[in-house]
Amino acid sequence: MPRLGPEPFIHPDCEITGSSFGTYVEIGKGSRLNNAVFGDYSYCDRYADIANARIGKFANIAAFSRIGPTDHPMAQASLHHFLYRSDDYWEDAERDEAFFDHRHSRLAHIGHDTWIGHNAVIKPEVIIGHGAVVAAGAVVTKDVAPYTIVAGLPATPIRRRFETPISERLMELAWWDWPHEALRERLPDFRSLPIEAFLEKYA
Repeated sequence: MPRLGPEPFIHPDCEITGSSFGTYVEIGKGSRLNNAVFGDYSYCDRYADIANARIGKFANIAAFSRIGPTDHPMAQASLHHFLYRSDDYWEDAERDEAFFDHRHSRLAHIGHDTWIGHNAVIKPEVIIGHGAVVAAGAVVTKDVAPYTIVAGLPATPIRRRFETPISERLMELAWWDWPHEALRERLPDFRSLPIEAFLEKYA
């Protein structure tokens, strides 16, 4: 694989509409993206399905994850596509654009430095806080606090990734906004320093 750079590296067989990407972004093979914005350094692995989402920097999105799955109308007599994709069925019928506009407005938000596990599902309008982890197979229906690990169906908190004072210091530090050159220079410290020592050095 070539080294990542300013332009997104998009693997084969992706379907991408209405989406944009920051620098050092990678989109895995066969992924489908619609109305998604990826921050710098974020990536998704193979066959991710992401719609109506705003993804921060350094997000790690595993294979077969689903973010912002679209829904069907549940208050009407039918759930079916013919209600809103009507032009697929009749020449004289139009799409229900108001339905699609409402869908597109229901954004999922994924924070910086997050990890979305294999086959996880994150529902529309859910906020995943900075530094949070969503376990493999979890179905997230409610907001996840920063630096919290959630798992299960529906997803519930398992534990904190870091205690609140450390989480707050990390968010204040906002290392995800550091320049590319600073990240390279400080790479040895990212790799080796315990979190308290890292914060002591840079906060």
